[in-house]
Amino acid sequence: MDIRQLQYLVALAREQHFTRAAEACGITQPTLSGRIRQLEHELGVPIVLRGQRYIGLTNEGQHILKWAQRILEDCDSLRDDLSALSGAPEGRMVLGVIPSALAAVPPLTELLRRRFPKLTFSIRSQSSKDIERHLAEFSIDAGITYLDSEPIDITSSQPLYRERYRLVVREDHPLAGRDSVAWAEAAEHALCALTPDMQNRRIIDRAFAKAGCHPHPEIESNSVINLCAYVQTAGLVSVLPEALTRVVGEGARLRAIPLVEPVVEHMIGVVALDREPMSPLVEMLLEAAKGYPDPLAP
Repeated sequence: MDIRQLQYLVALAREQHFTRAAEACGITQPTLSGRIRQLEHELGVPIVLRGQRYIGLTNEGQHILKWAQRILEDCDSLRDDLSALSGAPEGRMVLGVIPSALAAVPPLTELLRRRFPKLTFSIRSQSSKDIERHLAEFSIDAGITYLDSEPIDITSSQPLYRERYRLVVREDHPLAGRDSVAWAEAAEHALCALTPDMQNRRIIDRAFAKAGCHPHPEIESNSVINLCAYVQTAGLVSVLPEALTRVVGEGARLRAIPLVEPVVEHMIGVVALDREPMSPLVEMLLEAAKGYPDPLAP
């Protein structure tokens, strides 16, 4: 058994297609299939359910996949550890970030990039459930998600900031001149919102319910940019995190009005698998989060 066999297996499970997995690994499809067959022979169990095309993994294959993901993550952490010992750590960190926190990520990554210019980042927009799953699969290094609403219980965490909410309207909307809007009043207007699989949407639904109302959005989307486009072009209203409105509302003829009755806040933070030893890059990310600047500061 060698590392490449495990890499090929993880790629196959991710791509769910032999040819795409081979392309991702930079090899031919027969080579990938042959190396996985060799792994099956060495371990003495079937790994892949075979037909005319990829069907899935056997029960044994699912167990082997979990070990393969962990072994590959440990190899990456070993390289990171040796890089950190040099005093000039380098590598690429993959972060899963809930859509409502995407605008608040740059200040955190820049804290690290200023100290360690050789670090690079891959930022992926994901739901909180996807972040939990991808952490367990070792396909992301860390996540940025809610810490106090449907928290992930398999992680170390470090708070970043408190998420508060604003009603985003077009500048010619009847509510545009208000200093604040109650959730119950916001519910009376044509609404666009994130899709129900997003935790941010579930938070907003609970806030409306607490105010005694249950609005039905006319438009649902998993893209915040798409929601802002509907506010700007169709005159709908949307509820968005305050930090995000600082970015998407700039120069877009939009107003972001604080929502009250109730005032809703939730903690956003960095999460990572609680394991020993922890990747040095992840440790540096958690440490940097302690000095995270307030995204709502002027």
